[in-house]
Amino acid sequence: MKHARIREILPYYFGSVAAAMLLCPQSAHADVRPNSLFTPGAVLQRGRRIPIWGTAREGERVTVEFNNKRSSAVAKDGKWMTWLKPLQAGGPYTLKISSDNTVEVPNVLVGEVWICSGQSNMQMDVSGTADAAEVIAGANDSQIRLFTVPRKPSGAPLTNVDAAWQDCTPQTLRGFSAVAYAFGRELRRSLKVPVGLISTNYGGTPAEAWTRSGVLESDLLLRENITRQAAAQDAYAGQLLQYPKAMAAYRLAVERAIGENAPPPRAPLPPQDPAKSPNQPAGLYNAMIAPLIPYAIRGAIWYQGESNAGRAWEYRKLFPAMIHNWREDWGQGDFPFLFVQLAPFLKIDEQPTESAWAELREAQLLTLTAEPNTGMAVITDIGDQLDIHPKQKTPVGQRLALAARALAYKDKMEYSGPVYELMRVDRDRVILRFKHVGGGLEARGGPLTGFSIAGKDRKFVNAQAEIVGDTVVVTSPSVPEPGAVRFGWSNFPVVNLYNKAGLPATPFRTDDFPMVTAPKR
Repeated sequence: MKHARIREILPYYFGSVAAAMLLCPQSAHADVRPNSLFTPGAVLQRGRRIPIWGTAREGERVTVEFNNKRSSAVAKDGKWMTWLKPLQAGGPYTLKISSDNTVEVPNVLVGEVWICSGQSNMQMDVSGTADAAEVIAGANDSQIRLFTVPRKPSGAPLTNVDAAWQDCTPQTLRGFSAVAYAFGRELRRSLKVPVGLISTNYGGTPAEAWTRSGVLESDLLLRENITRQAAAQDAYAGQLLQYPKAMAAYRLAVERAIGENAPPPRAPLPPQDPAKSPNQPAGLYNAMIAPLIPYAIRGAIWYQGESNAGRAWEYRKLFPAMIHNWREDWGQGDFPFLFVQLAPFLKIDEQPTESAWAELREAQLLTLTAEPNTGMAVITDIGDQLDIHPKQKTPVGQRLALAARALAYKDKMEYSGPVYELMRVDRDRVILRFKHVGGGLEARGGPLTGFSIAGKDRKFVNAQAEIVGDTVVVTSPSVPEPGAVRFGWSNFPVVNLYNKAGLPATPFRTDDFPMVTAPKR
């Protein structure tokens, strides 16, 4: 474990008097308090050492008892942490924390705990999804527990999370992450153990907001995020000075409009402080990830990338760096990190074109080899030209759960759609081979679609493609000497290559031609 790193970012709970009374009415002003993650209804991760931490009077010995296990620590600088040995799934049990006073946390389960993070497609709650009524009506399961981290940024790592665990019910589920719940429900059905879901997500936010500042500062490319933030902060100071002048001019313009019986102009918007923006580098890491560390978890699921699509070239480095950052700080090894590839969005292009969204999907695909123990759910069959938030969220969570079962729980099953592996040119044909063929390749709904091909001129044209065994053969009469193939390379891929496990192939390209999102030199 990275002890030094954990000490640097370790959160501690300075809960309200009301929270302390909830946990221990007879000791409302108790010196000993657990971190807010240890509230009634919590789920602790089975099979791992369990850190329990909080605050206490300096030098006070704190003893933790749980399911016949016991551990102690002495508070230093007002903080304490102790570890319980690995536990088997079960419960409910009571977590007892004793010193000069005693705090009892009832109804605690042991099972599987997952972090569920990202931007708006992860944030999107169950009530807004296509099958909301059915999902909500069937949501009575006290063995699934929900924890939602408040959405806010911070310029420095925070020391607590103002939230509590809840049983999964129709009432508590309505506003919870739809993807996270669909994922957790599948795990609950397959594993038959309690499941704890920690939802920590914020719509419209880029990956750099979820990455520790030290990670960004240590890399020349990623440091540009810090530079942009500093420039925005400098500009804000000038905007504050100019705003009163703009308002004065606006008032004069309104008076003239009234005198001329004309429509009044729009009022200038007040300048927004970049230091309060959820998009600031490290801002969400500080407020919504750091306070959770080092809570014992099995892994993380992630649905994000829309806000970085214009910088897909940078995302190739940023996204793996963020994953590595979380793993290093948690100190629990290379835990499974499972993510969703971007859904189709924007108008369908009839002819091959360059695409920032395609480049972002490629950056996500490359992350599978950049960081170990990662998995990707492909959702090229779940998209909406007019809505960046497709409402079918249940299949997204189900595909993430397939990856979890295979990678985290070692179930022998196919969890990925076809992934391009290599190509071979045979005269006027390009022969493509794939990993994850899942019992064989198939085209759904007709002939294969979504392939384009190019020769030495690098001009892509729509191509014909057919499945031959476990390969796809791509040709075009207008490209007699092919050199490169692309599949699903557009904002809104129209594709139908699957494996017989029913999972769609990821978009890809065989070339390394310059990217449209690469910085202009």
